[in-house]
Amino acid sequence: MANTEKVYLTENGLAELQAELENLKTVKRPENIEALKDARALGDLSENAEYDAARNEQAIIESRITELEKILETAEVISDSEINTDTVSIGTAVKLEFIDDEETDTYYIVGRTEADPFENKISNESPIAQAILGKKAGEVATVKCDSDDYQVKIVEIMAQ
Repeated sequence: MANTEKVYLTENGLAELQAELENLKTVKRPENIEALKDARALGDLSENAEYDAARNEQAIIESRITELEKILETAEVISDSEINTDTVSIGTAVKLEFIDDEETDTYYIVGRTEADPFENKISNESPIAQAILGKKAGEVATVKCDSDDYQVKIVEIMAQ
């Protein structure tokens, strides 16, 4: 990660990344070492697809370990006890009403490494989060988009 911007993690996000790192070091890396040994035993490495695949996997594993260690070393963890539901902040869940179609949805504001749109976890750097951070329940915010700006009303702010 060449980006030196601050990385924010919730306590839950911290635990997930620590668990992933532990799994990579204690399960994936040893499995990969065995796969490399087995592939080497097959002989000629110049035309050995199993060896090439194991080397590629090794590079992916080691790269991810390095990335996770850097994130965990420099991350600012947002403690559950620090989360204030008076205003939208990292670590809060926010129920939003989209003004145009009156649809509502709940989003979880997290740091960029935890963002997962399939779970409605949005990065604090996303356009929606940028529009609502620091706002209170009942306020309306304009979300800036490339195509059309739109408005959302903050219906409720909750702890995750």
